[in-house]
Amino acid sequence: MDNRAGEMEVFIRVAELRSFSEAGRKLHLSPSAVSKLVTRIEDRLATRLLVRSTRGLQLTPEGEMYLVRAQRVLDEIDDAERAVASGGKAAPRGRLRVNASIAFGVMYVQPLIPAFLERYPEVELDFSLTDGIIDLLEERADIAIRSGALPDSSLKARKLVESSRTIVASPEYIAKRGLPRHPDDLVDHNCLRFNFPVPMSEWPFINPKTGERIGRTITGNFQCDSGAAMRRLCLSGLGMARLGRFHVQGDLKAGTLVEILPDWNPNEEQLIHAIFAGHEHLAARIRAFIDFLVNHIDPYGNGIRIP
Repeated sequence: MDNRAGEMEVFIRVAELRSFSEAGRKLHLSPSAVSKLVTRIEDRLATRLLVRSTRGLQLTPEGEMYLVRAQRVLDEIDDAERAVASGGKAAPRGRLRVNASIAFGVMYVQPLIPAFLERYPEVELDFSLTDGIIDLLEERADIAIRSGALPDSSLKARKLVESSRTIVASPEYIAKRGLPRHPDDLVDHNCLRFNFPVPMSEWPFINPKTGERIGRTITGNFQCDSGAAMRRLCLSGLGMARLGRFHVQGDLKAGTLVEILPDWNPNEEQLIHAIFAGHEHLAARIRAFIDFLVNHIDPYGNGIRIP
């Protein structure tokens, strides 16, 4: 009888423990039985999933891919059985992997996590913060929270926040370097830049009198891939940067940052989405987390409502 789900469970345990003997101990199987089951999968797929090294067992790229897919298959089987057993209303449970951009994750997602886990105690949340572009499969993420245009792919998305970008600097920086009155004045200023996915060396503007859209090349002595780092450096007085309004609105209200050339700001829409792999039967834990964010984050980036 075909028992691929059982084989997947064995493979997942081997991948997690990096050991046939440790996996066998957890599963009450002999190391040789575990090894044979993994070999059976590799023979069926005609590809190597694990290799031995001085550090023990290591996953090949194909093994990494199989691990992600196998975990999702078992999660869906578990969800399906619990949904049927509970009349179609299964409580969210299991491991949920969420990856968020650093600024948004710290300011909007992280404060909501205690209340979410209190409401859904059977969910095990694996939360990571990165500002780079990620692949949901490669990162083993169920949900990625990102801003910008959505990729043309099979992924689905749900809008969390609609915001815009604005140029900011600290009062201390303005006192030293002066306040720009026109985009052309930026040539005399230290403009901090993002370097992902390619260096962003031009800022957009719109003439408040004519409505003409223009761009100005900016230069500075610092660039990075982190909005959180960029904000801190602006606060320190190093230079000015173009950041998400949701990220700096508290600083603007407090006066620790000021807007630069607000009349010239094109106020281009910046959308922040929860992105996930789309399929007909979305796991209850994924749906619950996204619904929770939508219900407790102000859609215009004006903060969160703690339950």
